[in-house]
Amino acid sequence: MAETISLNLSSREVHGKKVKQLRSQGVIPVHMYGGKMTPANLQVSGADLRKVLERVGGNVPLFIEIDGTGENICFVREVQRHPVTEEVLHVDFLRVEATQVVTADVPIVLDGEAPAVRNLGGTLAQPLQSLTVEALPANMPAELLLDVGGLEDFEMAVRVADIIVGPDVTVLNEPRDMVARVMAPRLEEEFEAVTGEEEEVEGEEIEGEEAEGEEAAEGAAEEEAE
Repeated sequence: MAETISLNLSSREVHGKKVKQLRSQGVIPVHMYGGKMTPANLQVSGADLRKVLERVGGNVPLFIEIDGTGENICFVREVQRHPVTEEVLHVDFLRVEATQVVTADVPIVLDGEAPAVRNLGGTLAQPLQSLTVEALPANMPAELLLDVGGLEDFEMAVRVADIIVGPDVTVLNEPRDMVARVMAPRLEEEFEAVTGEEEEVEGEEIEGEEAEGEEAAEGAAEEEAE
């Protein structure tokens, strides 16, 4: 684990539709569950929460205190956002024991420069963005680096088996799954053309229902977050 990230939560007495009052005051309702603890309804400063969410995904453990006492190892398990503004409405935290093996998706970061991009004018594509791994909380990697310096032509690819993880981390993906390759310029143009046609058709189908659907989604998201 690369760093220690802490967050202080406090008890929450407000429930149901009244949580809108909390949000108007810059406070976000949250929920913590898991381990031997009783599920708890809590709250946190929206500013503090946003700073933490920028640094962690679902794979970086947090050290959370409740009302300034105790320390809980937690992972972010669900973030509910407003469908229009993307503002955070509610967060679920999963509490785990230090000795408990957990499963998480760890982002893959491509490292280096592919010669096929520099010399042949290709475009680096990454169809697999993360790996699903198992590890103890203290051993969970924040990210996984993958060197693409060996991609010298359009026939070569880097795969899950090429990613180096620690001895205490178990990768659950298939070793032969492709992570990245360099696409030839013509293949890239064909891919973009097909994608553009699909987006145009989908846009025509939903254009008349866009406003109605957006309004319904906004109401449903707020109800779920309460």
